[in-house]
Order: sequence, then C-alpha cells, then structure tokens
Amino acid sequence: MQIDLTGRTALVTGSTQGIGAAIATALARAGARVGINGRDERRVADSVESLTGEVPGADLVPVAADVSTDEGANRVAELLPEIDILVNNLGVFGTADPLEITDEEWRRYFEVNVLAAVRLTRLYLPGMTGHGWGRIQYVASDSAVVIPAEMIHYGMSKTALLAVSRGFAKKAAGTGVTVNSVIAGPTHTGGVEDFVYELVDRDLPWDEAQRAFMREYRPQSLLQRLIEPEEIAHMVVYLSSEQASATTGGALRVDGGYIDSILP
Repeated sequence: MQIDLTGRTALVTGSTQGIGAAIATALARAGARVGINGRDERRVADSVESLTGEVPGADLVPVAADVSTDEGANRVAELLPEIDILVNNLGVFGTADPLEITDEEWRRYFEVNVLAAVRLTRLYLPGMTGHGWGRIQYVASDSAVVIPAEMIHYGMSKTALLAVSRGFAKKAAGTGVTVNSVIAGPTHTGGVEDFVYELVDRDLPWDEAQRAFMREYRPQSLLQRLIEPEEIAHMVVYLSSEQASATTGGALRVDGGYIDSILP
C-alpha cells in the first residue's frame, strides 16, 4: 500500500518525544506538512531539527503551546489556522494508590488527556467539514478498557476519549471527515521505561525488567512485549490517508492483542 499525504497539513500534539514524535516522523515521511507541538519553545525547535535530520526536506512547523489551556489551543490555531489531519496524542500518565488521588489530580488528568483534545476538535472540525475532507484521531490506550488498578485516573481519561471520538464521528457523519481513536498498548518510550521501573526491580537489566512488567502487570498481552512507537505511528498514518476513507467512529487496536478486552 502506497500512502501519499503530499499536500496535507497535520498537527500532532505532544510530538516532541515518544509516540507523538514517531507519529510526526511517519506523517512527514508520507509527505505531510507537520506541526510539531510541545510546551517549551527550545524543545520544539530541537525536535524540528532532529526530525529534519531523519526526514530530509520535511516540511515542519514549530507549534510551541500548552494545548491543555484555552490560551494554548488558540495559539495553535493562530500558528496553524487550517489543517487536514489532527492527531490528539498529548497525555500524562503515572501510577497512584486509587484512594490517594486528589481531586486536583483527577482534574489534571481530565484537562490534559481529554479536554485538550476536545478543544482542538472544536477549533478544527468546522474547517475540515467545510472543505469536505479531514482526519481526526485520538490516541487512547488499552487502559481505557482494561483499567489498571494502579492507574484508575489515567484509565478514566482514556475511556473518556473513546466516547469523545465516537461522538464527534457522529457529528461529522456524511461530511468527508473521519474521526477515530487508536487504542495503544504498553509502548516502549523513555517515560514508560521509568514507569516500568516504578513497578519492578530497578536492578534488573531492561530486557528482564520489560518481561517482568508484562508478566506481572500486563499478562493479558498476546504480544508479550512492549510495542514500539513506530508501530502505533503506522496505524495513525493509515487512518490519515485516503485509503481509510470508510473507517470512522472506530476504536482501532494496536494493543498487542489483549485477551480480555471488551472490544472485538
């Protein structure tokens, strides 16, 4: 399958590292103009420079703004007033005793993981429907359907994204705009390495730590390893393409085949 996104403009939130950076790189390789987003201007500039080295000739737009705020979302819309592809990837995660999560922390997870995506959808969906073409995606998680006991607040936010995605897909029905969520499984990023070592012996070499984590905390995975960010990016690029024109309102799994998932 040859996917060509030449002439399309994409925005990937939280794209200076991890899954977001992999998605931005893959979209740029497919020919899209890509907005690189993060809160820190220096970090965004460094990411643009790094990605340009990986994809020579890439058309990249630095978009330094905190999209979890009204001001940040409006700033993004000023820098990129029209886009064809919106990938809501920004998210925070961490472990916590469910009985010790404060109201403030519950709100923070909702603001960053859910409301930021809703704001941007609200800003960009009208333009997409006006042009009769668009792609909106939400990077969800297996934690949305297999709620980890140590990450209830995170799981809540990702379950909410599934509802948001389905609802906006109905709003966009018949317009040429598709709206989907991608259910990502445990993925190998720097932040996840730190997360894994919060739960298993820090003296273990990484390969052993990864296996111990999957065995003890994610035994449902048929893949039995962490997913690489590029594997998530492949799905996002497909959903951003013309070839995915009949896929909307879906929750597509790149989760390693969780055996007790409630999804088909």
